[in-house]
This record gives sequence, C-alpha cells and structure tokens, in this order.
Amino acid sequence: MQQVLKQTIADILNERSLEGVDFTIEHPSDLSHGDYSCNVAMVLAKKLGTNPRTLADELTQSIEAKNVAHVAKVEVAGPGFINFHLTRDFFSNALTRITDAGDDWGKSSAYGGKKVFVEYTDPNPFKEFHIGHLFTNSVGESIARLFMFAGADTKRLCYQGDVGMHVANSIWGMQKLGMEADSTFTARDLGKAYATGATAYKENETAQEEIKVLNKKIYERTDDAVNALYDAGREVSLTYFDTIYAMVGTEFDAKFFESEAGPKGKELVLANPEVFTASNGARIFDGEAHGLHTRVFVNSEGLPTYEAKELALAKMKEEELGSYDLSIISTANEITEYFKVLKKAMSFVYPELEKKTEHIGHGTVRLTSGKMSSRTGDVVSAVDFIDDIAQAAKERMQESSPELAENVALTQHIALGAIKYATLKGNILQDTVFDKEQALSFEGASGPYLQYTHARIHSVLAKAMGAGIAPNTQAAPETAYEIEKILYRFSEVTEEAVLHRAPHKITTYLTEVASAFNTFYAHEKIADASDEYAPYKAALAGAVAQTLKNGLWLLAIEAPNSM
Repeated sequence: MQQVLKQTIADILNERSLEGVDFTIEHPSDLSHGDYSCNVAMVLAKKLGTNPRTLADELTQSIEAKNVAHVAKVEVAGPGFINFHLTRDFFSNALTRITDAGDDWGKSSAYGGKKVFVEYTDPNPFKEFHIGHLFTNSVGESIARLFMFAGADTKRLCYQGDVGMHVANSIWGMQKLGMEADSTFTARDLGKAYATGATAYKENETAQEEIKVLNKKIYERTDDAVNALYDAGREVSLTYFDTIYAMVGTEFDAKFFESEAGPKGKELVLANPEVFTASNGARIFDGEAHGLHTRVFVNSEGLPTYEAKELALAKMKEEELGSYDLSIISTANEITEYFKVLKKAMSFVYPELEKKTEHIGHGTVRLTSGKMSSRTGDVVSAVDFIDDIAQAAKERMQESSPELAENVALTQHIALGAIKYATLKGNILQDTVFDKEQALSFEGASGPYLQYTHARIHSVLAKAMGAGIAPNTQAAPETAYEIEKILYRFSEVTEEAVLHRAPHKITTYLTEVASAFNTFYAHEKIADASDEYAPYKAALAGAVAQTLKNGLWLLAIEAPNSM
C-alpha cells in the first residue's frame, strides 16, 4: 500500500512537471492521524516558495480524484502533512492475506535473484566460544535470515582462525599442562591452555621466543609431535563449536579456515609488489597514502598475517560457492578500521570482488564487571551463559507452570530468546550490557514476552476451537482494531530491516505487535460463542501469532506453542 500511495503522488507530480521530488510516506505515531502520512507538500513548497498548507489542499484534491483503492479518506494536517485513512475492508483483507501466506507472510523480493554471502561468528579454534561469539552469531544469523526472507540465495559462512599466534599460545600451554594428542581433553581444557600460553607470552621473554618458534612449526607443519597435538586440539574445538551452532539454530553452508587462506594470501601479496611494498623484511600496504593506516600483510618471518588471509578469502568464497552479488562480513566494530584498509588493498588486487564486499561492524557485549579477556581466562563460556539463563527461566516458571519448567528444550529456547532479543533490540552498532532480569521479563520488551504472547494466542485459539469457533473474516466489526492497523505493516518492516541491515527494526515492531495484541485481549473475548465477531477475533489472533512466529524466525528465536 505504501508503494501504491507513493506512485500515485509521483504520478500527480509528473503530470505537473514536478519530477525528482524527494518525499516520504510513513506511519503516523498517533493512529488517529491516519494510516499513512506524507510530507510531499512541505518538501515541494520549500522548493517552489509557496504555502505548504495551500499546496497540500491542492494535492489532496488530485489524490482524491484518482480514487485510489482502499483509501477511505485523505486529509491535510498540521503545517501541510497529507494523511491517508484506509478502508475497513483493507484490514479485513490483510488478515486473509496473512493466513493464506502462512510462513511466507512478510517475505519480499528486495533481493530476489541475488546471491548473497553472509560471514559471521568466526570463532578461533583452541579458544573458548564465549558470549562475545554468541553476540556476533546472533547479529550475523539475523542478517542472513533477513536476506533469505528478501528472496536472496543466501549462503551462511564461517571463517575460523586455526593458525596464528593464538594457536601457538594454546599449543605451548597444552605442552606445559601435560596435555597429549592421544589423551582425553575438552574445549574448556583448551581454553585454559590458551590462557596459560597467552599470559606467559606477555610476561616471559623465554616463553615468548618458544611460542614464536612453535608458531612457525605449526604453520609449516614441520614437527610431527606438534602436528599431532595441533590436529587433536583442532578436532576437539571444531566438534565443540558444531554443538553450539546446533544449539543456537545456525547451519553454515560453508566453513573456511586460515590454514587454507594463509598460503594463498602470501602468494597474492608476493605477486603484487606494486601494491604490497617491502619494509624491514616484511610486506606492507601503505594505507596512509589513501588516508588510512598502514598494515603488515606478510611479516618479517615470511608468515602471512590476518590481512593477507582475508585477501585470499574473498577469492576462495567465489571459487568454492560460485559467483555472487554481495559478500557481507559481520564482525565486532573494533576492527572496522582494519577492514577499510583491507578493502582498499583488495581494490587493487580483486577490484570486482571489493565492490561486492561489505563489512558490517557491530558493538560488543559487556558484563557489569567489564569487557572479557580470553587471554586471562576471564571469559564467560557461551554454553555456561545459556545454561545460567535457562536455569533462571526455569525458576521463574516453577510457580505458574511447574510441568513446563522441567522441559529442558523449552527453558533453553526461552534463554536463547532472552539473549538474542537483548542482543538485537538496539542498533547493532551499539555495545550491549546484558541485564538478566530485564532480558527474562515476561511483561514487555524482551524475547520471552514475545514468546509468551505467541504461546498465549495458541492457548486462546485452542479454547475457541473447543467452543466451536472457527476463524473467519467475513463478519468484521465496523471499526478496525488497533492491532489490525499495525499488523499489515510487517512486510514493510522486513524490507526496511534488510535494506538498512537493521534487525532491531524487527524487535521493535514485534514488541509493538505483542503489546497491541495484549491490550486487545484485555478488552475483548475471543473464545465466546455468543459473540458474533468471535470468528473474526479468532482470525485476527491467528494472524498475530503468524506474524510473531515469522518475525521471531528472523531473529532466530523459537516461537513455542506453550509456556
């Protein structure tokens, strides 16, 4: 409907030879002001040097003459806003569209026919998968699903650092802790080994030299004993990561590794001496010549750095998965400046791929005690974090739903809903401080609140069915309910969210939907067979449930039918 109105106004302007006017059509914050509001008169009046209110009156008459379908009334408000009120049948028809579309409700073709890669999470083997990784996974997974919902052939990718100094620190720590390749150890043991090595590297010069030697051996695979320890630790890490991906609902289409990208990156750098110049035995990219900062791509020991590996990765994606239209890399925004340098270097080596590469930086998750450090071991494991929130959810459910509280899968879904909503509720560029009490609230602005509203609707519809009430939109009340005036906007919101890479637009909208429904339910009975509008109310409730389900899917949050 928004596009219909925009095109109608554009046509009227064209008829008056007034092309190229940049106006907006939005939803008024106060529903009494209509369903859509346009600022075209004020924009145009400034351009023409005329009175916006008078111009709005003239444009309104032209709009009314067009007899736009589903527009009941057009009026001028304030300094010159043109407000549109939609017909009653528009909202009734919307419920039918939602019901018919089902799980496809809200999808668009904004990226139809496009192939999009979304790379995210990117944990490093040999280190703990902590809540920072959980944060970046939530952001990346939601962005990937937004593209999927917008019609893109979306591939979810993960790039993991299985070589580098962090691995050397871990292998050194494993040796010092007596861990052997044929012994049984866990991912948590590897985290301890990393903390041991990283601390020693910083505080002990002898250990630092030993770790540097190890790093070269690991990269070149010249030591059988080191190789065996490395292979065993890598396998334990990757298997552990896979259990977490399954837990949070992520299925990667392809995984890439630094050990594969390293040799290719070094080859690229050495093959382009005009781009990567020699400096003290290393190869650097002079970022300062382009208003950025200079970075090393191959170090003085002849080893490729992260930068060189990332350069190779762009081509590796294309070679493995075919040509693509867009490659998004989602990481913490603390390396945004690094990516600017990387993209500039890529523009000389792979200019076409650089144009397709987009970095989305996001804030980091913080605890009340401050930022975590895997080097010191002061990290919160993602699994421990989820278990802790799940236990808190179980305790909250004990009084009202003791049987459901024992459902381990359900309490885990609620915990992940709390974590993911808290992660995505604000602009992803901002840092997040996780507040357990707020995140687990069942009373608004939280994942569990949305999940509970969805479950509540299923319970109400089951009661309605028991009372012989079948959802039907044929007999509608004379005036549309407030929730109806919000519900139909979902497809607009999903398209806007993907275009702006903004999952928070989904959380904000779903919270508004849930709040409006709960207000509606507080004043209206649905499972009342004596109410002539009960079938319509049941259809409305079902449409709300479908919208919540689809929206929660975009956030990678489960929508339970009972809570």
